[in-house]
Amino acid sequence: MNFEHLELSELRKLLDTKQVTSVQLTEYFLARIEKLNPELNAFITVCRDEALAEARVADDYINSPGDNPFLCGIPFAAKDLFNTKGVRTTASSKILDNYISPYDSTVIAKLREQKAVLIGKTNLDQFAHGSSTETSFYGATKNPWDVLRIPGGSSGGSAAAVAAGMVPWALGTETGGSIRQPSSLCGVSGWKPTYGRVSRYGVIAMASSLDSPGAHAGSVADLINLANVISGQDPKDSTTGDKIADFRLQIADLKGIRVGVPRQYFVEGMQEEVKQRVLEATKELARLGAELVEVDLPHTKYGSLVYAIVAPAEIASNLSRYDGIRYGHVTGDAKSLLEVYEKSRAEGFGDEAKRRIMTGTYVLSAGYYDAYYKRAQKVRRLIIDEFAEVFKQVDVLVAPSSPNVAVKLGKAADDPLFSYIADQLNIPSSLAGLPALSIPCGFVRPQDGETPSMDGLPVGMQIIGPQWGEQKVFDVGLAYQANTDWHKKYPNL
Repeated sequence: MNFEHLELSELRKLLDTKQVTSVQLTEYFLARIEKLNPELNAFITVCRDEALAEARVADDYINSPGDNPFLCGIPFAAKDLFNTKGVRTTASSKILDNYISPYDSTVIAKLREQKAVLIGKTNLDQFAHGSSTETSFYGATKNPWDVLRIPGGSSGGSAAAVAAGMVPWALGTETGGSIRQPSSLCGVSGWKPTYGRVSRYGVIAMASSLDSPGAHAGSVADLINLANVISGQDPKDSTTGDKIADFRLQIADLKGIRVGVPRQYFVEGMQEEVKQRVLEATKELARLGAELVEVDLPHTKYGSLVYAIVAPAEIASNLSRYDGIRYGHVTGDAKSLLEVYEKSRAEGFGDEAKRRIMTGTYVLSAGYYDAYYKRAQKVRRLIIDEFAEVFKQVDVLVAPSSPNVAVKLGKAADDPLFSYIADQLNIPSSLAGLPALSIPCGFVRPQDGETPSMDGLPVGMQIIGPQWGEQKVFDVGLAYQANTDWHKKYPNL
């Protein structure tokens, strides 16, 4: 039996009815990783022995009396930003290449309570700095639909692993599009939660006021089930909210739902066929009963500019802890403490990290803080208020997740501003801390050449909701996927 691309509820049923054991399921996905990862490079670390040991524990639990947790015995992967006790956590950087975490992040701890099986740690842009997974110290991840193209980023390894059927689902994180954009380019479903819905404790920080742990999976139904597990207030993370996560999995029509279509999200230079696929998807929502409302978000054009100041500023602060003293890479050639700092960081950080550290240090420096960082935060408040006003008119917003399908490898490396441009459709809602989905809504041929996929490459539609409005977002995504089958198409591997 083939287990790849089955929904989590189907795997749960197979395990509960003893048609398969967790060990068998884990061995199956380990075999797929062994076969496919040498070419796709989606995984940095594969936890074979640890995963099989966890699977045996899960099987013992399943064979004992009583109900089983929803994820008990089901393998998963974690973006290599999540601290995992006893398993190295690298952030795809040389500076943490040998780091073995002594503790679990809160999200990993919740999954261990469920007796889910951690099968490996996935590749990402180094410290999540990028939109292509090409800045990784361990080499670029390839898109399963076309190995000559990027999977997106920074959670490209997680999205590619799910798309390739190497794992049923995977953890990701988003700061400015890092779940939605790779989900779109790899043709999977991705959930970026409201900021504070999921604990950041134990997740290596990029930009602390933006980071949101989330997930990639095969369907919205899977993401709803995952959201119910990993959400919740955490005393170890003061930014988590007290909202109870009890999301319903109920497919219904969309009568009474007002869907906003923002003019500014169909940007100049967007691939025309991508725009058409998303507009076709909005017509499907209308057919299901939704009312389409054209809305304006004029401050959208400032989102990437604000991000280009706020994110590097917070990155510079967060990366200052990597000094070659307490943990991580340390130079073997230093004659003074200052040289330890300088050389350890010069050797350990990649070019993109250095670029962002320098930018962030500059905008926070005396004489420039008010001119850049403080002003950017004021514009951020305008963006937040603008979304709040729009959500008085509509229940959700829909737009493309990416302005184009996956581009060829090397594009990001040749263009230092690639990540800011690629994330322009996602950044404003991340600055506002809003929940969102990216779900497949069609295929188009790439503009820059041929691709092995007969149908073209995946296109993603994002659904954005108000703060703490996950249920509305899930309802719209669930209804769309109940009436379409784009999410059930997979790359031919």
